[in-house]
Amino acid sequence: MSDEISTSAEAAEAAVLPCVHEVHADPEACTGLRKIPEKLQKQDAAKSPARWAYERLILYIQNFEQQLDAEHEVAMGFAGGNAGVLRIEGMGYYDPDIITFYGSEGPGGRTQLVQHVSQLNVMLRAVPKAQEKAPANRIGFRLASDLEQA
Repeated sequence: MSDEISTSAEAAEAAVLPCVHEVHADPEACTGLRKIPEKLQKQDAAKSPARWAYERLILYIQNFEQQLDAEHEVAMGFAGGNAGVLRIEGMGYYDPDIITFYGSEGPGGRTQLVQHVSQLNVMLRAVPKAQEKAPANRIGFRLASDLEQA
């Protein structure tokens, strides 16, 4: 038990600050989020649910990409149907509550998913890169860079 005393304001702030906790069967193979950028650790009442979801998805995508070899890229699988897989090539949000993913599917058809944050359910998947001779596309790095500039 901690003897630390917090003011009600500090307790309220701590209750809404981002916190990540994960447990894995093999602690040596932990592939979860290890570090949240300082900018995303601060409370910001002005952020919409869409912005919060967007920022956290970027962290998950970037972390997933760090585990991929040079022959694979990140894609998104859809739950609840035969909608297929979307190779993530872009992502955005529309305040207050919409997230959108841009990309392509298998043979290269353009795809866009527009989803309400309350329905957000994303399965990240490793798929072979689209062009054999080109380097693997790493969208997570570009998305994270954009966050730091904003």
